[in-house]
Amino acid sequence: MAAKENVIVIDARKEFAFENEHIPGAISLPHRNMNAETTAAFDRSAIYVTYCDGIGCNASTRGALNMARLGFTVRELIGGIQWWKFDGYATEGQAATMPLQVECAC
Repeated sequence: MAAKENVIVIDARKEFAFENEHIPGAISLPHRNMNAETTAAFDRSAIYVTYCDGIGCNASTRGALNMARLGFTVRELIGGIQWWKFDGYATEGQAATMPLQVECAC
């Protein structure tokens, strides 16, 4: 995203979770709703990154599998929105968080 590549982030969780909090610029497409009709207008040249809540949630994995089966180039954001926030990035939505200054401990 920072490199301005053609990357589209998909929140693969249910709508209520997206409305509550999501990665800035992400689109909501629950993994259960991914099919040829719901993705018909999607850019086939883009890289799609799916995410979910994080460890213990498999929506990003299911979403990545669905998108791959539909012929898209896809990646999965390991750790989901939990690790996005843990790494210091902001979120949008009803429960939005501000970015943090985080220093890597490794």
